[in-house]
Amino acid sequence: MKKIFVPVLASLFLISISVKAQQPAAAPAKLYKYVIKGGHVIDPKNNIDEVMDIAIDHEWTPSMEARDAQPARPGTNGRPDRPAEPARPAVKGTDGHIALVAKNIDPDLAVQVIDATGLYVTPGIVDIHTHNFWGTNMGGINYKDGPNGIQPDGFTLRTGVTTVVDAGSSGWRDFEKFKRQTIDVSKTRVLALLNIIGTGMDGQGENNEAEIDAQKTGEMGLKYPDIIVGVKNAHYGNGNTGKPDGNLVPIREGIKAAGIMGGIFMLDGQLSEKTMELFRPGDIFTHIYGRDLMNEDGTVKDFVLAAREKGVIFDVGFGGSSFTFRRATPAFKAGFLPNSISSDQHINSMNTAMKDMQNIMGLFMAMGMPLQDVVAASTWEPAQEIKRPELGHLSEGAIADIAIFEVRDGKFGFWGNDGYVDGTKRIVNEITIRGGNVEYNLNGRIKPINLPQPARRAHSDVDEEHRPALAQVPVAAQQL
Repeated sequence: MKKIFVPVLASLFLISISVKAQQPAAAPAKLYKYVIKGGHVIDPKNNIDEVMDIAIDHEWTPSMEARDAQPARPGTNGRPDRPAEPARPAVKGTDGHIALVAKNIDPDLAVQVIDATGLYVTPGIVDIHTHNFWGTNMGGINYKDGPNGIQPDGFTLRTGVTTVVDAGSSGWRDFEKFKRQTIDVSKTRVLALLNIIGTGMDGQGENNEAEIDAQKTGEMGLKYPDIIVGVKNAHYGNGNTGKPDGNLVPIREGIKAAGIMGGIFMLDGQLSEKTMELFRPGDIFTHIYGRDLMNEDGTVKDFVLAAREKGVIFDVGFGGSSFTFRRATPAFKAGFLPNSISSDQHINSMNTAMKDMQNIMGLFMAMGMPLQDVVAASTWEPAQEIKRPELGHLSEGAIADIAIFEVRDGKFGFWGNDGYVDGTKRIVNEITIRGGNVEYNLNGRIKPINLPQPARRAHSDVDEEHRPALAQVPVAAQQL
């Protein structure tokens, strides 16, 4: 037996070596998840304004919201019993990053190639004035936990916006509810300015000085420093309480609260010399083209120029009625352009003149602002204003938030509540990458378009009798 066994074993060993030698070597793993090829990159921070390629690493993983424990469910009407399921904690996803920005990156190094030929590639848009505290509270005209706020993902990613700042919809009393029902479950990065009024923008209490608490507002900011970027005063007396300079109490207390948390202060209110004197460098006045910036002779008011010289930020906050050509046109002629472009997007503004960020960016181009300046005012500038320097640029190692869009040539019109301007260019977003993952893809410029995905566990509410059939459906079809 031994004389037979040893030769046979040796022969099998040699055959195994021979078979392995004939098999092709395993293909090397792809170095990058995506390579964006042939796009015109505009990155204001790094002074890039030319055709470049961008590679993105593999680090992206999805987040998963927390789930309460599910009790066992007895079967009924032919449905099988469902066993109890334990609670599941929230899982924070990880962001993919920009691995390389260079000329002619080898496309064979990527799992997928994004053809950006003829398109512009910029940092993801940072919109620092939005209202996203959507909810089912129907009482009053409100922007907190009610129908006037909008769920961000339906209106941001399709327009190249990857980061929004909710501007004062919630106060310290209800920020955590806003966090649970919007911030924690959104793909869009949602940051927040807390309202100095504790009850937020409920349409009823914004004139209630008893709801002003700088200490509690500041403490909430300290509790969530990764989300809360500062404080906002909005709609107090609609900008004028009958006093010559409005009421300065919420402004003073808002700045105090911002100081406690180390954040910025934004004012949606009356523009006056006294308010500007209270502002610190880096504080933001929004709705600039809805306020009287100008003297009758077409010059900018001295106190406005002094505030800008001090470092006060002037933001657009377009909104439903907070942009007028009668104020914007003379300001542009005088060279008073915005530091940052923002939408003030909510249910009442998104279908009027404002629409979305890509529309506003086109409007400012039509008014004479170069594309490069428009991109800077929508990416790197607002990122710095909210003290998030990790956003708004395409540096190697930066979070891969990217907008890829076309600038269409044609005859276009951009309108406001009091006027209209002709334009020859319109921005149309093609692809949005948020944290290293494609979240919006208009025309399928990604090749290959479909990749095998890990099989997903069928939803616990799917009947057991349907699970085998579901398992036979191609994964790509299951995800539709």
